[in-house]
Amino acid sequence: MEAKPQTVRRRGRPPRQREDLADTRELLLRAGLEVLTEKGFSATGIDEILGRAGVPKGSFYHYFASKEAFGLALIERYGEFFARKLDRHLGNRGLPPLERLQAFVDDARAGMARLDYRRGCLIGNLGQEMGALPESFRARLKETFEDWQARFSACLKEARQAGQLAPGADTDQLAACFWIGWEGAVLRAKLEQTDRPLQVFAGFFFASLPHG
Repeated sequence: MEAKPQTVRRRGRPPRQREDLADTRELLLRAGLEVLTEKGFSATGIDEILGRAGVPKGSFYHYFASKEAFGLALIERYGEFFARKLDRHLGNRGLPPLERLQAFVDDARAGMARLDYRRGCLIGNLGQEMGALPESFRARLKETFEDWQARFSACLKEARQAGQLAPGADTDQLAACFWIGWEGAVLRAKLEQTDRPLQVFAGFFFASLPHG
């Protein structure tokens, strides 16, 4: 009698429908973003994510092979979310380029205040934890920062072309300077529960730009 081929079963409880898979994965990612922007990766357990998402225990590994794989998916999701936010502000042709950058800053200030300064930047949070994180996170975090910087630099180039910046302004360096300082300001705002650090840094950044 010919033996029947065995089906390899994945860990975790399988979804009843394909839609369930997408919906549950989305719930886990959203819950992960909420918790990790508040607490960080190392301090967050899978049980807390499952509890926040309302997903039964034992289901996690059907959607993600490991906590590390989950973390990588969160980096990708947050990076894409934030890139859309940047594009919404920096691509607003109804404002001059430097005013677009200011609009992004104002929106970020309002967002942190709306959430009572409980949440910071996931990418910045993970960067601070890097010594205790899987090495696979390092390149993904670096790529995300570089993507955000490139978007900022493109807007600064427009400002230079519009005469808002000096002709010799190094937009790549200015964009890198912004993100290095901005992440520190976000951390301080979360610590002090006030937008004052964001105001101080943004004010210094815009005042120090080489204007045309």
